[in-house]
Amino acid sequence: MAGCLKWFWCHRNYLIVLIVPLLLLPLPLLVPTQEAKCGFVIILMALYWCTECMPLAVTALLPVLLFPTLGIMKSSQVCFLYINDSTMLGVGGLFVAITVEHHDLHKRIALKVALLVGVRPALLMMGFMAVTAFLSMWISNVAVTAMMLPIAQAVLQQLATTEAKRDQRELEEPGGKDNTAFQMENKPEVTVSKQEVIKVKTGDDKRNDTYETPDVERGEEDSPSDWRRKAREAKFLLLTKGMSLGVCYSASIGGTATLTGTAPNIILKGQLDQLFPGNGGVINFASWFGFAFPNMIIMLLLSWLWLQFMYMGFNMKKSFGCGTTDENDEEAFAVMEGEYRKLGPMTFAQGSVLTIFVLLVVMWFTREPGFMPGWAMVLFNQDGQFVTDGTVSIFVSMLFFIIPSQRPRFWCCGRVTEDEEGKVLVAPSSLLTWKVIHERMPWNIMFLLGGSFALARGSEVSGLSMWVGEGLSPIKSIPPFAISLLMCLLVGTLTEFTSNVATTTLLLPILASLATAIELHPLYVMLPCTVSASLAFMLPVATPPNAIAFSYGNLKVLDMVKAGFMLNLIGILSINFGINTWGDAMFKLNTFPSWANVTHGRNL
Repeated sequence: MAGCLKWFWCHRNYLIVLIVPLLLLPLPLLVPTQEAKCGFVIILMALYWCTECMPLAVTALLPVLLFPTLGIMKSSQVCFLYINDSTMLGVGGLFVAITVEHHDLHKRIALKVALLVGVRPALLMMGFMAVTAFLSMWISNVAVTAMMLPIAQAVLQQLATTEAKRDQRELEEPGGKDNTAFQMENKPEVTVSKQEVIKVKTGDDKRNDTYETPDVERGEEDSPSDWRRKAREAKFLLLTKGMSLGVCYSASIGGTATLTGTAPNIILKGQLDQLFPGNGGVINFASWFGFAFPNMIIMLLLSWLWLQFMYMGFNMKKSFGCGTTDENDEEAFAVMEGEYRKLGPMTFAQGSVLTIFVLLVVMWFTREPGFMPGWAMVLFNQDGQFVTDGTVSIFVSMLFFIIPSQRPRFWCCGRVTEDEEGKVLVAPSSLLTWKVIHERMPWNIMFLLGGSFALARGSEVSGLSMWVGEGLSPIKSIPPFAISLLMCLLVGTLTEFTSNVATTTLLLPILASLATAIELHPLYVMLPCTVSASLAFMLPVATPPNAIAFSYGNLKVLDMVKAGFMLNLIGILSINFGINTWGDAMFKLNTFPSWANVTHGRNL
């Protein structure tokens, strides 16, 4: 019996792929309507995405197969949706991120900020969280987390080593001063029980964490050196947990601030353009940033305060170093300084990438700022939306393939570039080469985005969106803020167990239908739910940054659940606060827009 169960478990993915369609097949057979056929495809993809029996990107290709065979859409119409303006916006953003990573510009920025904030515990955590969030606005949150955590671990290890040496000196020199470096809110009281467990208690008894210590002898009193060692290890274990969680959480939070920061943001723009083609580009880089960046700052600050409370307390003098100086902090500071010096001076390539990156951001912000005519309107868009954010991202991406990675040297100005043997004259490579793209480009993102746009269009064409919207119309009696809050809670829960791409892909068309059915501004529910899809804080498997932190920070699942549960609530409340304040003013959410008053159905 055990062997049989083991066989089923080992082959579960194959069984799911084969059995699930057969179980769902009665739906389109017994109810031969377009809505039921589209529902069959959506439910099948949802189950495949949740179980990950096939790669997510492969599942996203199912509309190409099933929509034509079920008579929902023509193959040419489905395939057309996989490459559009929103997809090109995502591709251009990925090219920029790969170039920044390739030239280590992100590491230079991270270390420079860490050097500026110093090594005091609260400031150190604040600095690492701030720089992680900023970098995650532009490049992959996985890459940022994988880069920042080793740097944080090295700094913390040096801090622990420095304090250990100082403790040893104080024990060898009677009458030495108390250890004041890197203190937390209260000096820990360490007790050893018969079960060989250390308990660290602060003076206010608000924090009580237990850590196993295998080398403690039972029934023996600790010597002063043992006592200090155990207190130090427990203290730095707390800090390591807080720092690891802070980095991975801020990577997810930072991605919400920009339109290209994470895939759900682009999915919202793409589905909004698919479902409401007359929206006039209400979501672009500038408008998204105007709403999401203040919300990101609020979430980041509250997250830092919560982690500070959980792991370090709120003693301003000791945590921030207010009014104190400590010569021994220089040893830990030297670790980051040494890492920064290894990078050497800024190269021509790094300077070029930074310049082009700034140019990209400026062009995005000024293309259509909203409060004044942008450069695109003046030069290109008098008769329609010819130039979009996707156009800008591809333009900037092409510059990376044109500009050389080394300062050009001409024959009349100095020596020309030679190969290693000094025989053949060669030109320097460009800032970005196709070989680098081939190695680092996550092509699966294009299929995921395309699959989401195809599902949205299929739901509209088949009439499923209208059918769902009419079924949800009774909730019109519920206040709009309650609807938004409940939907965000639903999305925040689902995204802990499923991909944020899958969550937004499946739910955004339903939310759009709900909004039109009850005559509510679609962005009032679609926008906060899209941001909520990135709030996966409670489980290691919820998102890759969590998994990376789980392997680095001596974390237990319960540690992540305790910290993440509160951060999920903080994030959802912050998003709904934003959508009802400055979001309402920006997008005029208190009125039902004319572009949302459309008829969904088979109108291709």
